[in-house]
Amino acid sequence: MKTNWLDAGDSDFAERLTALTAWSEERDEEVAERVRGILKDVARRGDQAVIDYTNRFDRRQVTSMAELTVNREQLLAALERIPVALREALEAAARRVRAYHEKQKQDSWQYRDEHGSLLGQQVTPLDRVGIYVPGGKAAYPSSVLMNALPAHVAGVGEIVMVSPAPDGELNDVVLAAAAVAGVERFFSLGGAQAVAALAHGTETVPAVDKIVGPGNIYVAEAKRQVFGKVGIDMIAGPSEILVVCDGKTDPEWIAMDLFSQAEHDEEAQSILVSPDAEFLKRVDAAMDRLAPTLEREDIIRTSMANRGALIQVRDLDQALEVVNRVSPEHLELSMDDAEAWARKVRHAGAIFLGRHTPEALGDYCAGPNHVLPTSATARFSSPLGVYDFQKRSSLIGCSPEGASELGRIASALARGESLTAHARSAEYRIKKD
Repeated sequence: MKTNWLDAGDSDFAERLTALTAWSEERDEEVAERVRGILKDVARRGDQAVIDYTNRFDRRQVTSMAELTVNREQLLAALERIPVALREALEAAARRVRAYHEKQKQDSWQYRDEHGSLLGQQVTPLDRVGIYVPGGKAAYPSSVLMNALPAHVAGVGEIVMVSPAPDGELNDVVLAAAAVAGVERFFSLGGAQAVAALAHGTETVPAVDKIVGPGNIYVAEAKRQVFGKVGIDMIAGPSEILVVCDGKTDPEWIAMDLFSQAEHDEEAQSILVSPDAEFLKRVDAAMDRLAPTLEREDIIRTSMANRGALIQVRDLDQALEVVNRVSPEHLELSMDDAEAWARKVRHAGAIFLGRHTPEALGDYCAGPNHVLPTSATARFSSPLGVYDFQKRSSLIGCSPEGASELGRIASALARGESLTAHARSAEYRIKKD
């Protein structure tokens, strides 16, 4: 298969790796301007603008928001319509995702210092969040579970889901996942107009505090532009996987693990790193054998040719250096003693340990969230989680003694900054000797 071969021992390796993994975040100014117009129009005209854009972009002929509203009964009906095996799989995945995220809950805490003053942190959930889920013929039930369930666990008061229905086609699996995930409010909206409705609110769609979930370039740009008015999860780039293998795993397993990301789209990135040159060749041959068996062969081949790579390293220590340089969204450590090697990983969205842990399990049902930092943002970002749907307030309650002691300190610092009102406010609380 046509892909990029790199050797970590070459003098130009660092330069070639940087070029291969670089992802341009340059904004398409034409897209940005169109999105800006849609956001302003929805903010001004509300429901009618949403209807107009939905008819235009999703090829529909609706006349009211009632036609774009999906009620709980419709969600439950879809859950009954899908095959039993699929329903059971959704419910099993939901149980695992919920159980994992229950471990992430943060509790409020407080303590009293030596003066009896109370200090602490109060943790509260967001009031309302919006979840964007791709729709139409494509089915992404896993996105529903991964975005809605952490919000539920966090205690979010209301979850509003939007998902487009091109040509009026609502996907039963997405509706069923919404039922399983406990979604109460659902609108068949997509694109920048859906983001605008969630951010600004309309006569029918309530304004939310945060918008999460993946979408196309218009959705991503809309989220970028409304950030600040509402919170967002992230601006995600193409899917990524980096596999480190010691050469002892079945080459066909590794080939298919690489394909699991390459099949997303032509810009996805799949990288294999190994100290075993012969193993790299066997994986390459396996990719040639397996690609013709897949429906998305053309996408896979383009992805591997443009952004895929087979990288030979000196040893596994050097392999981990490559990992931390790339900071991948998904990292598979297909090797002996993977747990020990994982302790050397500083930057990765999710780490899959051992030969029997393909990334695909994490996408659907392992438990941890599949919304992960891309484009090397794992250097400073984390997977979506319960903490993204909670906020923290500091608690400060001074006793008379504490106010007096802190007042002296605050007064000196405030006067050092020439902020006299600050100083005098603190000084009022100082006890007179």
